[in-house]
Amino acid sequence: MFRRVPSSRAVLAAVLGVALAVPLAVTPSATAATGRYTVTALEFTVRAGGRTCTIDADLYRPADVDGARPAPAVLATNGFGGSKDDGSTDVVGRSFAQRGYVGLVYSGLGFGRSGCPISLDDPAVDGRAAARLVDFLAGTRAADDGTRADYVTLDGPGDPRVGMIGGSYGGAVQLATASVDHRVDALVPMVTWHDLAYSLAPNNAVGAGEVPGVFKWQWTNGFYLMGEGQPLLQPALDPSRITSLPCLHFAARACETVRTLNSGRFTADRTRELLSYARSVSPASYLHRVKAPTLLVQGQADTLFNLGEATRTYRTLRARGTPVKMIWQSWGHSGGVDDPAAGELDLATGNLETSYVGRRILAWFDRYLHRRVGVGTGPAFAWYRDWVSDPGSRYATADRLPAAGRKLYLSGDGRLVEDRRKVTRGSRTYVNGPVPTSHSESSLAAMLGLPDPAPHDTEGTHLAWTGEPLVRAVEVVGEPRATLKVLSPEARQDQDSGDAADRLVLFAKLYDVAPDGTQTLVHRLVAPVRVPDVRAPFTVSLPAIVHRYERGHRLRFVVAASDGAYFGNRGTKPVTVVSAPGDTGVLELPVV
Repeated sequence: MFRRVPSSRAVLAAVLGVALAVPLAVTPSATAATGRYTVTALEFTVRAGGRTCTIDADLYRPADVDGARPAPAVLATNGFGGSKDDGSTDVVGRSFAQRGYVGLVYSGLGFGRSGCPISLDDPAVDGRAAARLVDFLAGTRAADDGTRADYVTLDGPGDPRVGMIGGSYGGAVQLATASVDHRVDALVPMVTWHDLAYSLAPNNAVGAGEVPGVFKWQWTNGFYLMGEGQPLLQPALDPSRITSLPCLHFAARACETVRTLNSGRFTADRTRELLSYARSVSPASYLHRVKAPTLLVQGQADTLFNLGEATRTYRTLRARGTPVKMIWQSWGHSGGVDDPAAGELDLATGNLETSYVGRRILAWFDRYLHRRVGVGTGPAFAWYRDWVSDPGSRYATADRLPAAGRKLYLSGDGRLVEDRRKVTRGSRTYVNGPVPTSHSESSLAAMLGLPDPAPHDTEGTHLAWTGEPLVRAVEVVGEPRATLKVLSPEARQDQDSGDAADRLVLFAKLYDVAPDGTQTLVHRLVAPVRVPDVRAPFTVSLPAIVHRYERGHRLRFVVAASDGAYFGNRGTKPVTVVSAPGDTGVLELPVV
């Protein structure tokens, strides 16, 4: 379902030569009776994307389900680097079988004992492969050993009642499948992407268009190593998974995308190919074909796929009339999955009835798989609040996302003021160094379970604007926005160089400063920006957060020249920010 950090850690450690103790995955017997359900290991040979692929799967059948008493089905697969044998993946099969659903859990293409190269949840490949498993649940095809499932509820001949659930890589595949197979009845994608071009190289400049973003090199290369390192954890590798150099286990265009990003060059032709492929395997390009009711669950602690990814999917589906709701839970790729807070969904135990998110998932499937019309599926939007002491009251709800409403102004003396008339005229300058001088996170450290230093910025390589101590607490829920205008003669000269990598790069972020001066970068989130046109003002959409700035604390808005988790500027580019009462930067906060 969601690839848990220890398993990711094992693959990366093996590739990087780090010794870690890792328990071996347990392969179930052909048919293991458990009393309440049976588990049967199956293989399927399917055609997908012009290739013949083997899919390794486990079928979970409740003991009281048969042709006379059919049940809806739940289909799930693993996160990137995992397999059906992951604790957080097979718990899906077990949890839903215990609740009367037929479960089919499989290893995604390129992982576990399934065949074919890694195609990044391409609808034409991974989506089509999953559709063949829907055929099995419909009773219209058999597994390779002849096993058939003639006990799944049908809505018509060849149309099974089936939902999908899963996280990260196992989340996007749901949308990919629903875009090519409208028999899928309900989706629960968790902590997944909307636009992979943004996920791997985000540009948080509003309206950036075809200007490529800033390469998130640590996360991207960490997952690349996981993919290429699969033989270390799966010695008997399906030969269909091996492609050719320079990447042995990725589809050719996926490989070329990683190579382009690492090259640091964004000429027009390279940029077109990068954006074309990354978006073709992203929900952003095919959501118009998704009709299945969708419950989006995204994590606040997530610098890989931030809350904005789910928000864009939510807004797109809602605008098209597809039933959709969204939850911002606490944990994500950057933390909390192995030790979730009290009352949060725990993938290791499948605590569906005792967690807010779990109960929402059960209600979603009750409504759309059991067709219990009277079942309420909850509010349109819910968010977790870590400052609330009672675990049962930590979720707040609304019928819409909060909009930016509170404005603060960037003064020339480094203050953040609430009244434009208090802006002091002035200018300040920073300059980038030859190496990164700001730190938000080490994605590789997080994946390997290593300590990560606190976020920091080096003097002279960033600018900060700090507000007065708050007279009352402020709760921010959503995406802050900042409108900026910068002066950089060197960047101006490079504006039309023909290589977008020459354009100015900067990083915007928002700190919480305690009375003792300690500053916290909420979930280590930053907004990388490749400025579309340095000659004009531009607006930055900062990553969405859910955070309470306590009374006596101060807000600090920072623009930095670099960040160690990302590629940065080419050459030295001094940046000056000028402020005047009638012409200055503005920070807008979505305050609840």
